[in-house]
Amino acid sequence: MLIDILTIFPAMFSGFLDESLVQRAKEKNLAQIRIFNLRDYSGDKHKTVDDAPFGGGGGMVLMLEPLHRALESLAKQEEEKSSTSIILTTPQGERFSQKKAFELSLKGHLIIICGHYKGVDERLKMLHPLEEISIGDYVLTGGEIPSLVIIDAVVRLIPGVLGDFESAQTDSFFEDILGPPQYTRPAEFDGLKVPDMLLSGDHEKIKKWRRKEALKRTLQNRPDLLNWNELAEEEKKWMEENEEKEKSE
Repeated sequence: MLIDILTIFPAMFSGFLDESLVQRAKEKNLAQIRIFNLRDYSGDKHKTVDDAPFGGGGGMVLMLEPLHRALESLAKQEEEKSSTSIILTTPQGERFSQKKAFELSLKGHLIIICGHYKGVDERLKMLHPLEEISIGDYVLTGGEIPSLVIIDAVVRLIPGVLGDFESAQTDSFFEDILGPPQYTRPAEFDGLKVPDMLLSGDHEKIKKWRRKEALKRTLQNRPDLLNWNELAEEEKKWMEENEEKEKSE
């Protein structure tokens, strides 16, 4: 996968891109990540990329021309445009999710525009097929941190990046529910023991236990994620029993 980032603060990416799974993906040639300074596409000697909004009001707006030049330049390097997604990080965008991360991991080329100020000139959306993405309902200084979130979530889903893809499959939100409780050595600490089921060696029963605990945790912490219509009858029964148990306690 090729990931191109358009930003006015390229130095913000240096440390992150050389660590952890992102670095592993680069070393395995599973992901290539390039940083482009939007100011290099400016049309004046001052490298201007923003201006005051028409109609007045506070703040600045990222100008159309530098962004259009940059996207045109990157698009020429991509033969299969159908495998390219152009992403704009913006509070107005679709809420980023594990489902969206998986969808983007299947693409060959991601172009991420780091939004800033009051946003971008609206006409950019008329010239290019932008996917607007938000990582949450709060305001950040710019789109660099959201772009890092997107890259991290997407890159780890590229086949071959994780040594054991089952690890990704058991992550929270992979199946639109939270992950189950996790334990590691020692089996007992200060009187606190690991559940006997996890030490049983019965992989089928452990799998069922984890699913049950994941559903229980989701019901307690994020009931909005649950889609009862997609649960098996046995799972619905677990949930009902758990609810009855909690009411009686």
